[in-house]
Amino acid sequence: MKKITLALAVAGSMMLSSCDIVNELAGQVQSVANLANCEFSMKNVSNVSVAGVNVKNLTQGKLTASDVVKLAAAYTSKQVPLAMDVNVNVKNPTKQQAAMTAMDWILAIDGSDVANGVSNKKFTVKPSTTTTVPLGVNTDLGNLFSSKGVESLKNFASSFTTEGVSSKVGLRVRPQLSVGSTQVPFPNYIKLEKKTGKG
Repeated sequence: MKKITLALAVAGSMMLSSCDIVNELAGQVQSVANLANCEFSMKNVSNVSVAGVNVKNLTQGKLTASDVVKLAAAYTSKQVPLAMDVNVNVKNPTKQQAAMTAMDWILAIDGSDVANGVSNKKFTVKPSTTTTVPLGVNTDLGNLFSSKGVESLKNFASSFTTEGVSSKVGLRVRPQLSVGSTQVPFPNYIKLEKKTGKG
């Protein structure tokens, strides 16, 4: 009798465990599906450096002689490294949680695609809130500015406002969803609206 009772208890525990797993999976699926209702926009760009020169030196009028030498050397060598964090806002206007497992991105400068990548960080956006997703960008702009002239390099570096906004920076993103062990991207890239900065 004790063996039967124990077996029934184990079976009951397994059924409850299975129900919990099913409920958890259902919640994950709902969170992922709700991502389609979210709104994506570019918040700003931070930690921007061109050829090792912090663009804040330009926006704040603090460009040093050393900075000028760095920019000139980069342009002459046709190697203009760009490093920055592009911050994307994901707004969830619904009353359900939303989840994203990865996000592809394409960065454009002055209308020309210059870099692409993927962020594999998982993000959860709670109901009626906005979450900021930072995308680290490292690329070389040598070819772009060597064809457009040194003035275009100066204009780009000085186009950022103190809030980290530039009309010259464009971004397209494509969120990815996890279905089981498979990553499924959105069918199309989302072009993020650019706030108007200088230049």
